Amino acid sequence: MTSHDLESVALTLVAEGKGILAADETSPTLTRRFDTLGIQSTEQSRRTYREMLFTSPGAAEFISGVITYDETIRQKSSGGTPLAEVLKVQSILPGIKVDTGAKPLAGSPDETVTEGLDGLRGRLSEYRAMGARFAKWRAVIHLTDALPSSACVSANAHALARYAALCQQQELVPIVEPEVLMDGSHTIERCEEVTGVVLHSVFDVLFEQGVALEGMLLKPNMVIAGKECSRQASIEEVAIATLRCLRRHVPAAVPGIVFLSGGQSARLATAHLNAINQLPGPRPWKVSFSYGRALQDPALEAWHGRDENLAAGQRALYRRASCNGAASVGKYTDEMEAASLSADDPPHRRDWRDD
Repeated sequence: MTSHDLESVALTLVAEGKGILAADETSPTLTRRFDTLGIQSTEQSRRTYREMLFTSPGAAEFISGVITYDETIRQKSSGGTPLAEVLKVQSILPGIKVDTGAKPLAGSPDETVTEGLDGLRGRLSEYRAMGARFAKWRAVIHLTDALPSSACVSANAHALARYAALCQQQELVPIVEPEVLMDGSHTIERCEEVTGVVLHSVFDVLFEQGVALEGMLLKPNMVIAGKECSRQASIEEVAIATLRCLRRHVPAAVPGIVFLSGGQSARLATAHLNAINQLPGPRPWKVSFSYGRALQDPALEAWHGRDENLAAGQRALYRRASCNGAASVGKYTDEMEAASLSADDPPHRRDWRDD
């Protein structure tokens, strides 16, 4: 795959009005979510849940790609079709999470570095043969008055850059995800400061490692006050601070920015994305979403592990995806939420696409 081909895939992932469904939770993480609702977590139940999401009627109107987990990309649908192929026939690009998780950083026990570079070249080649066209690697940055340390930022930036270079060598578009966590009591100003430092470091090392920026996507956190901060910023303040930070630190060559939801509620993540896309001034990259729980939670709650609720779960995903699709072009409104909650049928794309 040439640089042009990588850029084409990256642009497809941030096509107008579309974003990415992050369905790459590890089995232990998804088990904890199932446990909360009293759903038994087995390979079969996890496959049923993922298949429900992947086959939601109309979801391809708003979902350009799906990030899967190793277990998922190896599974077949109830009809015997590989789940990656189930996505491809709907013109949804399959992706794969390839890091092996955040581990304690040597010398700094309160911080982590994401591992998974050992053997990554071979795993990427295998995943591409299975149908994956892009990959994801998440770095976790803890934020306090004293953290992160420069060692933590440097170690995670280097890992992200090595992963990205290997992805492009193996003809996969890398999604680079440096997440500054919203846990803690930090202010929005502190979050903006640290997010800027992290992004600056990441792009410095991406350049050093020869990563083609045109053939990658950035998956950052929004600039938000910590969950325990006494003053929570408004939606407009979050949008202004986030876009300012991105303009200062993300090169224009990057085709798209797909935000993580980072523990925000489904509606708040949508409102923040919409506000960012409504701000005046230049945005040289497409700004969209790569949400996990902010897309999945309503669907998981509606399904509740019961076969008779599969259609309800799919409708819930479609409604949430429709709202986020609108937000990705700055056309989301509160009325869409009211319509989604009250209507038997999901809102149609023409409600905002044809304005």
